[in-house]
Amino acid sequence: MDKKRILLIDDEETFTRTMKSYLDRTDCYEVRVENSGRQGLAAAKVFRPDLILLDVIMPDQDGSALAQELALDPQTKHIPVIFLTAVLSREEAKAHEGMIAGQLFMAKPVSGKEILEHLDRYLGGPVAKGG
Repeated sequence: MDKKRILLIDDEETFTRTMKSYLDRTDCYEVRVENSGRQGLAAAKVFRPDLILLDVIMPDQDGSALAQELALDPQTKHIPVIFLTAVLSREEAKAHEGMIAGQLFMAKPVSGKEILEHLDRYLGGPVAKGG
């Protein structure tokens, strides 16, 4: 089975380390972590992920600005992005079925299980296939 590639861009190192460890244990995903927006953009071009999990608020570059750069670049414009944010409440995300302005959002704090369910749903992993 080919592992799907996930790029996780978030400035919270404890969060990224925990999520990477959790997703690595599933043996379904190859995960790369970047803790800055600028490094995340470069990583997207080299790593060529199947999906990007992107924090909205980061000190070096706003996640929405980074997503816009990704969308304008021919190498990365096809990569789906799921935004992670503490600005949005779980209730707001649920009320909009995780979509705001045509973008997928997940409200923080978010568990590894919740992320895994989203990845499986959007990338056709074990949960989506009924496994």
